[in-house]
Amino acid sequence: MAQRREPPAALDYFPTPPWATRALFHHVLPALGDRPVTGITPAAVRDWHARLKDTTGPTQRAHAYGLLRTIMNTALADELILTNPCRVRGAGSVRRAKTIRPASLAELETLVTAMPGRYRLMVLLAAWCALRFGELAELRRSDIDVRNAVIHVRRGVVRISGGRKVKDPKSQAGKRDVNIPPHLVPLVKDHLAGLEVTGRDALLFPATGDPARHMATATLYRVYYPARDAAGRADLRFHDLRHTGAVLAAATGATLAELMARLGHATPGAALLYQHAAAERDKVIAAALFELAGGTVTPITRASSSKRKEVSG
Repeated sequence: MAQRREPPAALDYFPTPPWATRALFHHVLPALGDRPVTGITPAAVRDWHARLKDTTGPTQRAHAYGLLRTIMNTALADELILTNPCRVRGAGSVRRAKTIRPASLAELETLVTAMPGRYRLMVLLAAWCALRFGELAELRRSDIDVRNAVIHVRRGVVRISGGRKVKDPKSQAGKRDVNIPPHLVPLVKDHLAGLEVTGRDALLFPATGDPARHMATATLYRVYYPARDAAGRADLRFHDLRHTGAVLAAATGATLAELMARLGHATPGAALLYQHAAAERDKVIAAALFELAGGTVTPITRASSSKRKEVSG
């Protein structure tokens, strides 16, 4: 007679994306990993989720719950359980703990002026082009099309145990072409001319003293924190500059679809809008950002790229 086989444990149904490693090993497995999937009940999930509040923050709590729900959905698809026991309403999402206040143009100017020269363009691209730190740190000379004033965002660098890793964006939307506002183009040219390495693979913002190594966040923060204090914005995280860029683009009259394309966002609710965003419209947004910098913004809903005046320099 065949020996009775025990139902598999939850770990056997873990769909290993890299972002879930911390949630899995710190929060899911210690409490539920040795249980068969048939033994994970709605009551057990509610109790586990409630206890997570004492051991981690809201973001990791939401990640851990979302991971467990994915595991149980896999078990459900394989007909090992009849229903998914993860039924805590809203547990897979996290509310923003604070409202981000974007930098004003005056604050941004003060912030950039207070930064050492080699970091200024990094701050400007974070704000005016809404780029992430990981995207900026991995930008190379070959990613910059100066003639057409376009940044080709194709990769990012992330910190991992024991070092850093270059990887693709989280979604296909993250691979995007971002038009550079005309008032930044001369600064981009100057920055490229000042790089120690001249090859196409040269990093735009390398580590101090080693042009072949990626910049560490700690290196940036050592000069960024005093600069934001000088601007009177001790609350402004570097990533908040990306939010500033989104607000600046929205001020030009950009639609939600255009903002999604420029920022590289792709969520279920906005994926369809993203598909209809045209590359040519992003050029109009970039030109409108230039006008916004000069205080003469014209909403792009009333502007045409063909009628826009030529920008010298």
